[in-house]
Amino acid sequence: MRSFVKEFTTLNYIIGKSNSVLLFAHSDPDGDTIGANLALREHIVSLGKKADVACFDPIPAHLENLFETKFSHPDSLDVSSYDTIIACDSVERGFHKILSRITEDQATIIIDHHPDINLQGDVTISDSSLSSVCEIIYRFFIFLHLKITKEIATDLMVGLLGDTGNFQHANTSTQVMNIASDLMRKGATITKIIDIVFANKKLSTLRLWGKAFEKAKINSRNGMIATILTEEDIRYCEATTEDISQVASILNAVPGTKFSLILSQRDGNTVKGSLRSEEYKQTDVSEIAHKFGGGGHKLASGFEIKGKIVETEDGWEIV
Repeated sequence: MRSFVKEFTTLNYIIGKSNSVLLFAHSDPDGDTIGANLALREHIVSLGKKADVACFDPIPAHLENLFETKFSHPDSLDVSSYDTIIACDSVERGFHKILSRITEDQATIIIDHHPDINLQGDVTISDSSLSSVCEIIYRFFIFLHLKITKEIATDLMVGLLGDTGNFQHANTSTQVMNIASDLMRKGATITKIIDIVFANKKLSTLRLWGKAFEKAKINSRNGMIATILTEEDIRYCEATTEDISQVASILNAVPGTKFSLILSQRDGNTVKGSLRSEEYKQTDVSEIAHKFGGGGHKLASGFEIKGKIVETEDGWEIV
């Protein structure tokens, strides 16, 4: 586990010298990228500086009740007007689209915890052994002895819970539990967050899960449990891609399986694959994701490929 003494010192110096900071959340944002960016925004604004959060997609509807701040679409902002740009979590999911709009005079900072990122900033802070970017931001605040307000504690807790699967994934270390305990002391309410993020499911979500479970099949040769969701499934259930996020983790809990795969049609020519496993199953799903040009962690990875899911006489295929 890295201490980031040099990186945190430099990050603090750059923020201190900046009058305006643009924070960037990855496309199809989850709790970690949202929580990390909003926690940093709270800190930067408290210093009397301007801070905006940009994302190509809005905050998912089921998370809106937790946050007062909205995202700005990058195309609505003059990116060159900011002194510093900070990208938090899964930086290759959208951040590359605005790199051409960043000038040499602007500082770029990348904060991530995925093991296979290719983008680099003027400062890159990354450690794949950590549970989430929110854990890194927490360590940054503690390193500087900064006050963690109730709002910041809630932001960080959302990311911590999201990327550890409500403390059920193998990346839930003793340090993660210590951080969660500290965030609770500072005002974050785990029960409220869990109710909103995990327990309070819409009917459309449950319908879509039903579709996924109905089509699920187990490959006895490699221990894979897999399912597919088409655009028609999503429309029929009146669901969105937000409702897909937990299917892979739920399928992964089926006894006798080594890993789960869900293939979902995201637009007319893009299929997203989400892979999950557990430490005791001894399956590195990132190796599978890499074969399809994707990446991620040993126990949680993904990829995107061009094509469309179609049903044939022999089953489902991507063509």
